[in-house]
Amino acid sequence: MTPTVPPERSDEARITMVGHATMLIQVAGLNLLTDPVWSDRASPVRFAGPRRVTAPGIEFNHLPPIDAVLISHNHYDHLDTATLRWLQSRHRPHMVMPLGTDATIRRAVRGAQISTGDWHDRITLAPGISVTLTPAYHWSSRGIRDRRMALWSGFWIESPDTRIWFAGDTGYGDGAIFRDIRVRHGSPEIALISIGAYEPRWFMSAQHVAPDEAVRIFADIGADQALGYHWGTFQLTDEPREEPAELLQSSLNAAGIDTGRFTPLAPGQAYTARQP
Repeated sequence: MTPTVPPERSDEARITMVGHATMLIQVAGLNLLTDPVWSDRASPVRFAGPRRVTAPGIEFNHLPPIDAVLISHNHYDHLDTATLRWLQSRHRPHMVMPLGTDATIRRAVRGAQISTGDWHDRITLAPGISVTLTPAYHWSSRGIRDRRMALWSGFWIESPDTRIWFAGDTGYGDGAIFRDIRVRHGSPEIALISIGAYEPRWFMSAQHVAPDEAVRIFADIGADQALGYHWGTFQLTDEPREEPAELLQSSLNAAGIDTGRFTPLAPGQAYTARQP
């Protein structure tokens, strides 16, 4: 894999996979990062914990100017304080996150510009561009005594020409929250949906969807295009590394959906939504 060098800005919606849940979203001239992790391990310590098995799809020094960072929750594979300190020193981005998640960042990142919100709260990033926090079936914890003391979410990104939904980490449950998002916001042009870290199902199903459930979310939300993340970078659970992408294709075939409409993004791979 050769890391890509993204453009400095893009008016068209462009999503580049860095790895796991870290994606560069370029839309309407704004540059956003989701759950940025450039560290070698998703862990509270440098000498143990899940190690990155693929290099970041964008080298940190090749990032364009970052305007905002969207942090879905405080698990170590989504909130990496070392990366956030690097971003603060280079870019000083606006950091947006669910309630309580800011406690970790305020301690670790001096001078960070932080906005927090509850589910359904809307935060303006720039004129005509906003994010709304969306519900997810998940949980939070940085240690053994703070379980569920911070909120978790996805993000609905509204721009003049393109609506993008980043699901965050989530189980499927009864699917009601995804159908409700569609009622509240309509259907996005692009949905970013997790497809990995799902085995064993008896333990993971409440917090991470399997590929067949990701396809159900895609149908529930009514997106034009979906991109799959949360696979192939950190070995967090029991399924083989390439299995999520393989099962996604078979799940789409079983549902009668064109496989080109839901693509599992690999590090360095980019998707651009061409405007009509």
